[in-house]
Amino acid sequence: MVKSTRHAKYELYYHIVFVPKYRRSHLTGKTKERLETIFAEICEDKGLELAESEVMPDHVHLFIGSPPKNAPSLIVNWVKGISARKYNQRYDDRVKWTRSYYVGTAGSASKGAVEQYITEQGGSDA
Repeated sequence: MVKSTRHAKYELYYHIVFVPKYRRSHLTGKTKERLETIFAEICEDKGLELAESEVMPDHVHLFIGSPPKNAPSLIVNWVKGISARKYNQRYDDRVKWTRSYYVGTAGSASKGAVEQYITEQGGSDA
C-alpha cells in the first residue's frame, strides 16, 4: 500500500535478518514470544510498520515498512539495540545480537518489473 508524507509517496519495505551472539539456538518458547512483542513495541514507537516477523531458534526475520527518512542501517540499529536493552531489563535470561545483519529492499514491484519499466521508458523517446 502506498503511503505518503508531506512531500513524498513511498512504499519501502525491508527484509532484515540477524542472529544472536554465538549463533546459539535459544530463541524459542517464551523468549520467542517476548521478542515478538518487543519488536512490535519498537516498530510502533518509531512509526514503522511491522508487516511480518518470524523468530527462529537461531535467527530473526523481520519485514518492516518505513518512511524514506529512515535509513535501513538506522532501522536495524533500533531493532537490535532497543530489543536487547528492553529484553535484558525485563527478563532474567539475556539476549545479545551479533554486529552483522542482512537487509534487502522490497516494494510492490520486483527488480525485473522495474528494469522492464525503465527500459520501456527509454524506448518511447526514440
